[in-house]
Amino acid sequence: MTRLKILTAAAAAAGVLSFGAVPLQAQEMPGKGKTVRFAQSDSLGANYVTAQIVMKALKELGYDVKLSTVNTTLFFQAAAQGDLDLATDVNFPQREPGFRAVEKDAEIVGGGMIIGGGINGYLIDKKTADAYNITSLVQMKDPKIAGLFGKEGKADLINCDPGWSCGDVVDFQLDKFGLKDTVKSIRGKYEALMVEAVARVKRGEPAFFYAWSPSWVNNALVPGKDVVWLPTPEDALPPSVPNKGSALVKGVKGCAGDADPCRMAMASWNWGSVANKKFIAANPAVRALVDNMKFPIEDWSHWEFNINKNGASNSLITKMADEWIGAHKTVFDSWVAAGRAAK
Repeated sequence: MTRLKILTAAAAAAGVLSFGAVPLQAQEMPGKGKTVRFAQSDSLGANYVTAQIVMKALKELGYDVKLSTVNTTLFFQAAAQGDLDLATDVNFPQREPGFRAVEKDAEIVGGGMIIGGGINGYLIDKKTADAYNITSLVQMKDPKIAGLFGKEGKADLINCDPGWSCGDVVDFQLDKFGLKDTVKSIRGKYEALMVEAVARVKRGEPAFFYAWSPSWVNNALVPGKDVVWLPTPEDALPPSVPNKGSALVKGVKGCAGDADPCRMAMASWNWGSVANKKFIAANPAVRALVDNMKFPIEDWSHWEFNINKNGASNSLITKMADEWIGAHKTVFDSWVAAGRAAK
């Protein structure tokens, strides 16, 4: 029996409903009678696991939750118009230009769902890095070094899918850093290309690729053990990609040469939360909940790895969400308690 039921039953048995039970009920279930129109991106990944955890927390607060899967650009429009209330998987700073267009009616909530934020950059296998003392991306200017990862003095760099903004960053930086003559950018189906890259590293062969963390890649190939991040020589982004802060990131595990901070391809990114302004003002419990929710980068990578390996079925997504809550019940309950205590 819940604490609320015990208290209510005791008061009823005495023939009097105490005044203290009423505010307790309001505090326990601030979302009672309300619906959250919750959105998740149409780009499936570990963000779907956290979406399930967010929805379960909202339901603990008494809210009904209606889930929609929409493109982030469409979510911005719907949130601004009041047709959707909340999303917790908006990629910042990449999505910042789209958000700025609707910030009069929508706002960012919390500090991001990844503890410490995510990172983007260039990696090579650790075996080759150690053997040839490769500690920086600019060493790929040397045809002898570059040739280790391709042929005829030119490295094959696995880049992002055509149309992905990360690929535009890579192509811009190869030009900016003077690497066009010795590095060939390969833009195809990233997932398929990376499956082969993982196999190459496992066979002890050289591999050179662009990646981000958290992702399934950095679970299959662990930085510092299987691969190393190659620091870039300077901050450099194309005009189409917004930047916040320096690409120098502290505490990056597996940075070549043990560099700390490690200069990545760009500043840290994060899964941010965006809400309709009127909705979030009227629901302080939701604001407090989202303000407190954050997940370790290792958990994100674990989820991404499982999704890539086993497919993204609803049952798998729900199972991973339930397992995380079960293993972190104290943390989950503290998030819900913060929502209940909000005013």
